[in-house]
Amino acid sequence: MYKKSHQHSGKMTEAIYLEVTEKAEAAHKAKRRVSVSGMLKILGVSRSGYRAWLKHVPSNAEKRRESVKAKIKDIYDKSKQNYGAPKITQVLRKTGETISERTVGQYMKQMGIKAQWVKPWTITTRDSDFSSKLQNILDEQFNPERPNAVWCSDITYIWTIDGFVYLTSIMDLYSRKIIAWTLSNTLEVSCVIETINKAKAKRKIEEPLIMHSDRGVQYVSKEYKRVTANMQCSYSKKAYPWDNACIESFHSLIKREWLNRFKIRDYNHVYRLVFEYLEAFYNTKRIHSHCDYMSPNDSEELYRRLQQNE
Repeated sequence: MYKKSHQHSGKMTEAIYLEVTEKAEAAHKAKRRVSVSGMLKILGVSRSGYRAWLKHVPSNAEKRRESVKAKIKDIYDKSKQNYGAPKITQVLRKTGETISERTVGQYMKQMGIKAQWVKPWTITTRDSDFSSKLQNILDEQFNPERPNAVWCSDITYIWTIDGFVYLTSIMDLYSRKIIAWTLSNTLEVSCVIETINKAKAKRKIEEPLIMHSDRGVQYVSKEYKRVTANMQCSYSKKAYPWDNACIESFHSLIKREWLNRFKIRDYNHVYRLVFEYLEAFYNTKRIHSHCDYMSPNDSEELYRRLQQNE
């Protein structure tokens, strides 16, 4: 049917589309019927081809393709329109679909959907000058063998119409779960202390724990040292954020996947958005390649079950 039209370049195809649209609109304004023969001639389609298209019955392959595309759109929407081809492929396979990542990518391109682009993260905290005493115990070993072996923390800013709001987060590196978070209007050390106390209240720490952070003034204060007295404090090298890449990456992620979509009004608006993303999606539903395409919660639950079986 479209053999002739396929020979046109992208610009020619767009020009033909505009010509058909203009003629149809002109006929509508003049209260005239649109000439099917005229439109077919512009499109380079024969009348017999047009009739064959009207009578066309989708094949089984076409039906399956449309069914898979519907599933892709459903998964994409449930991920808050964040998943790309790799994650969608994994979810499809879990439902029994046999499909390649390349095919999923092609379907997504045809449907005009794609994952959000990750902007490179940057340093957002000031550095304190305690360089000789602060050790990097973690040394970029981001894959501990159990939960509560290594936590990492960082602070990021969130712009609102009412002024900046600051998000302090603590991540368990085993599952990449955010186990505690706090919002504040200032960068005072009390916000970090509050977040650590929340994390302690949620987790029972029975073995020595590494607590990693950058060298911001909040993380080298007397109050911080007091609240982490039973932990091994680890610090990124000066002006080297890659030592704390996981939590830095998460803060970039929450902005890119969620917060940047909104014109945020004030502190309360930020709180609702962060709560919805973290508690209703990131920790509970969002699959992570690090967790073998499970959510952080599911990854930790699997660890607990395996420990009980052993």
